[in-house]
Amino acid sequence: MLHGALTLCICLVSGLTALGQTPEQEANQLKIMTYNVRHGEGLDGVTDYARTGKVIRDCGARFVAIQEVDSVTGRSGGHDVLRELAIESGLYPTFARAIAYDGGAYGVGILSAEKPLDVRRVALPDREEGRVLLVAEFSRFVLACTHLSLTDADRLASIPIIKSEAERSAKPFVLAGDWNSLPESDFLKAISRDFTIVSTVKKNTFPADAPTECLDYIALYAAPEQPAVVRGSYVADAPVASDHRPVVATLQFKQPADEVFYAHPYLQNPTPDAITVMAQTHVRAHCWVEYGTDKQHLQRTRTLLGGQAVCHDVEHKIRLTDLTPGATYYYRVCAQEIIHYGAYSKTFGDTVRSEFYSFKLPAADTQDFTALIFNDLHDFGGTIKAMQQIAANIPHDFLVFNGDCLAEPENRGHAIRVIHTLANDFNGFQRPIFFIRGNHEIRNAYSAGMPSLLDNPGGKTYGAFNWGDTRFVLLDCGEDKPDSHGVYYGLNDFTQFRQEQAAFLQQELKSRAFKRAKRRVLIHHIPIWGNTDEYQPCSELWQPILEQAKFDIDLAAHVHAFKYYPTREIGNPFPVYVGGGPNLGEATVCVLTKKGKSLTLQVLNAKGEEIHKVAL
Repeated sequence: MLHGALTLCICLVSGLTALGQTPEQEANQLKIMTYNVRHGEGLDGVTDYARTGKVIRDCGARFVAIQEVDSVTGRSGGHDVLRELAIESGLYPTFARAIAYDGGAYGVGILSAEKPLDVRRVALPDREEGRVLLVAEFSRFVLACTHLSLTDADRLASIPIIKSEAERSAKPFVLAGDWNSLPESDFLKAISRDFTIVSTVKKNTFPADAPTECLDYIALYAAPEQPAVVRGSYVADAPVASDHRPVVATLQFKQPADEVFYAHPYLQNPTPDAITVMAQTHVRAHCWVEYGTDKQHLQRTRTLLGGQAVCHDVEHKIRLTDLTPGATYYYRVCAQEIIHYGAYSKTFGDTVRSEFYSFKLPAADTQDFTALIFNDLHDFGGTIKAMQQIAANIPHDFLVFNGDCLAEPENRGHAIRVIHTLANDFNGFQRPIFFIRGNHEIRNAYSAGMPSLLDNPGGKTYGAFNWGDTRFVLLDCGEDKPDSHGVYYGLNDFTQFRQEQAAFLQQELKSRAFKRAKRRVLIHHIPIWGNTDEYQPCSELWQPILEQAKFDIDLAAHVHAFKYYPTREIGNPFPVYVGGGPNLGEATVCVLTKKGKSLTLQVLNAKGEEIHKVAL
């Protein structure tokens, strides 16, 4: 929703581009209509409110300025014409009397998709007939409707009054109506000094059957803090229902500054000299990161692809490189909404900057760290809250969510929400987070899109990284049923995917980084040893490769029951930890701590109580 302090940028746009709109940007679009309805009487001499209402309804405007409307006059048979039109269009009526007429009243009105927050009736110069300005405040903007005098002097004298009303508004101020003026008139020249005409002046509006004059307009008060982008304007083809044709303009408002970012950013894929900042915006935006070892001397980086800034979407993945290992960095995320992106013209919102965050990357010889490993949270709110409280009380360097911690994503919006359920609550803007896929993250309509919200080591859903002198290897076990199972409808091929990882694993175990590491940790969701499922392809494929590997601990999950298996207890060549389940009574968190040469595994329950501890 747009706020009173909303600031926007003015730009006349000659049509829509191929750039799609987010739901928020669509909500920020405002279609306004002005229509002199001639009290419902058409050029054929027939008074037909249903016909007039259909013209309004067909234009699809949610806010309509109405002129020449009767209220219970003899001429209109005692009908409240604006209310009749409101019934036909499904909009809320607001009437302002200009003069008493034929036993009732005659004036202007506004039809709106929402009830006004405030309404004012302002008298205008009227030497030949009473004239008024109807001012209605809505949640996003103010709409003023008027039918100006036939007298030049009265029209010019109305401008200071109208401008005064616009100046007192803290919201975008739109003026619409029958101004009884031609585009080249002195009045249009004068009012254009303070208002931007946003409706087309290239199409005539009167008389409706064969228009020869443009008399009807929509304008925006052009104070620097209150602009908008015009996304289109037209004169509707309505040659009979009135003696004027209706005019429609679509405005695009800017996203409020405090609603540009979806949430805090989160850190991904740390290496000794680089890290990725992930951020999402509610609107399509140009996004960059400002960072440095102090807040006064900042560098700026953004994501480029083939020489172009990647700014066509709401997802932003920005890699900070050439960092100094062991140094503390401060950073903030910056964004500009892209309101219009044309081939040769672009319109941006204001620059919005997040608060400052900080992070510290380990040096290559760093010996100490604490990592927290969670698993199988399954989007259980109570369990997540309990684990967040535990994490807040344990100083740590990074976190791992080892599968089935996120809900099965229905669509991108849902995927972003569930990512931030964890990234926000666990301070992912300060400490790197590793998300390992479990079988549940692989399910539902947007599961294949979820990886775009992550930046894992190696750019895949599996990989390896160093935290100081310790090597971590992450595997993606895939689904817990065969690819041929009916519930997958032939869309999965995890057999090939596991074979791909087998080749990666063989190379990793031979790598210099693995061999030189002082400690080595294997992490994956479905247990390779201790799996209770009937289907165990990871065990069959990866066990022979891992048999001679020198890992200090294997961290697994999936079975919803905490287990610790010392070396060779179940044929495992190194110790195996299997985390608990999503319910508070079975949930566990693994605290992996390295100090110097010692590596300790501590297991806590959801109350933060220690239930197991072992030196590795």
